[in-house]
Amino acid sequence: MNELSNQDLQLSMAAVDKMIELVGQVEENIEGIRVFAQPGGCSGMQFGMTFSDEVHATDFVRENQGVKLIVGAETIDHLRGADIDYMDRGDGQPSFVFNNLPAPTGGGCGTCGSQGGCGS
Repeated sequence: MNELSNQDLQLSMAAVDKMIELVGQVEENIEGIRVFAQPGGCSGMQFGMTFSDEVHATDFVRENQGVKLIVGAETIDHLRGADIDYMDRGDGQPSFVFNNLPAPTGGGCGTCGSQGGCGS
């Protein structure tokens, strides 16, 4: 297990408070909240969070007020330097927001543009 530093990933107090609230609502035993990345086509990577029941030896972990934030080794480079905030924009759908993400490398799926989008 590796330490997840503030240089790797920043969390706003609103994000930490919401994570504490969410973990408090879970009845199962969990290790923490895992941040993950998955290919998002033309726009690069998409990010999300889920409850995790295990921490792997290669994971990056930081504990905030009793809640572990877990980032896998395969995800950390996509997040390094980013900020996670929790925002309510007044649209009835508050959410976690990932800001200051590193610029994507590669060019998406390679079929974007006048071809009508990815995979078409």
